[in-house]
This record gives sequence, C-alpha cells and structure tokens, in this order.
Amino acid sequence: MEYIDSLALLVSVYIVSLVSPGPNFIIVTNTSMTVSRTAGLFAGLGLAIASLTWAIMAMAGLGFLLTHFDWLHITLQVVGALYLIWLGLKMIRGAAKALSTTGPTEVTWRSAMRRAYVVSMTNPKSVAFFGSIFALVIPAHAPVWLYCVIALTCFLLSALWYCGLAFFFSNPRVSASFLRFKAGIERVMGAALILIGSRLLIVR
Repeated sequence: MEYIDSLALLVSVYIVSLVSPGPNFIIVTNTSMTVSRTAGLFAGLGLAIASLTWAIMAMAGLGFLLTHFDWLHITLQVVGALYLIWLGLKMIRGAAKALSTTGPTEVTWRSAMRRAYVVSMTNPKSVAFFGSIFALVIPAHAPVWLYCVIALTCFLLSALWYCGLAFFFSNPRVSASFLRFKAGIERVMGAALILIGSRLLIVR
C-alpha cells in the first residue's frame, strides 16, 4: 500500500509538471504547426523518451549527485539556459520566413525528434523536477517492479500529452489560424525561450 500511495503521489505531481507550459510545450506545438503532424508526433515521442531518460536517471541517483555536487547542477543549468536562448534567437530569426511548400523528409522527422529530446534533456525545469521532487517521492529501497512502473508511466503520460498536443496544433484549422499570425507567434515563442534561458542564467 505504501508503494501504491507513493506512485499515486508521484503521478499527480508529474502530471502537474507535465502540463505546465514551458520549452517542451513550445517545441512540440511549433513543430506541429510549422512542419507537419508527423514531425510534431516525432517531437512528442522525443520528449517522451527524454522523460523516460530523466526518470531512469533520477531512480539511478541523479538527486543525490545534484545535491552533493553543486558544480554539476550549475553546469547543467547553464548549458540548458544557453541552449534555450540559442533556440529562441533562431526561432525569432526565422519568424518572417514563409513555410516551405515541400513536404517534410524522413531526416526532418528525425531532426524534430532529436531536437525535442535535446530541449527536454537540457531543460532546467526537468533537472529541477527529476533531481529533487521526483527523486524524493520515490521510496527508499523500492522494489524493481515499482521502478519499472514509474519509468513506463512517465513515458506513457508524456507521450499521450505531447502527441496529443501535436494532433491538436497540426489540425488544419489551428494551422491556418497560426499561418495568419506566424511571424508574431514565433517571435513570442522565441522571446519566451530567451526569457526563460536568461532568467536561469541570472538566478543561479
């Protein structure tokens, strides 16, 4: 019963963290609207795999490492912040460009998945969540089956949420609305990433 309660608490906290807007939300919605539904789904899958990676790392002792080695936590935060700033600047620079009329290639899908994975793995929000709250909620000396359930649950919840976002934002009506305000929306998204990254560099 203790393990079930811990799992329920962990899932509840994870869902709240999952649905709160951030870099992951921006990357999957932007990819879905500017590239294709397929690319958006691959981006969502990349984020789900990143969630699985973070969960495994947290259960393997990430929280302990971040607590006892401040330089590691600071390094991850700085690298993640700089990447978000770079991604935001790139998004703003490309905001005024018209979308390509050619369909996405397989490389584009893989690139979308890879970029989403990197965004999540360098996202300081993920570092903070999985390195602290996530690691603390897991019971000490938990059985192997609980670790497997936690990892699988994180992957499935992340996949359902982000792939669901990809389906919604790649809807023709949503995409058509986006195209009318593409430049403004992408500039706002890019600015949001820059602000998040800048704030993380300042508040360390």
